[in-house]
Amino acid sequence: MIETVLEITVRSTEVDYLGHVNNAKYLEYMEWGREDWLKQTGYSFDNLADQGIGTATVNINIDYLGECYKGDILSIKTKPHKTGNSSFVFLQEIFKKDTLKKAASAHVTIVVFSLKTRKSIPIPPYLLKYLVTPADDHRDCAQE
Repeated sequence: MIETVLEITVRSTEVDYLGHVNNAKYLEYMEWGREDWLKQTGYSFDNLADQGIGTATVNINIDYLGECYKGDILSIKTKPHKTGNSSFVFLQEIFKKDTLKKAASAHVTIVVFSLKTRKSIPIPPYLLKYLVTPADDHRDCAQE
């Protein structure tokens, strides 16, 4: 299992008229975290596509816990939470680096699918080895 932490600095273009990061940006930050997680395994979306494999985010359950502002340095933590046959769940958390206060927490369900048939397929073994967690004593994600 790989756990990653991606640090970003909130830019002025990511702040809404209320002066804080808009809720939709938290989802984008988490997407960056998932891309970084995949990169840390030695793969990328392009590598997977070259093998005829795609991934799709099918569910996000997010709790917004605090505001973030322009200039804040955020840590986006991404780690596998649960693994099924053709889907897996990440636990992602966003922390303000200076205070270590959690700004958001989410469970994100991803399905692996064939780019040719557009149907779900089993998680490839080379990716599965990075996803398996101690909690995976049985493999039954909710989406399967």
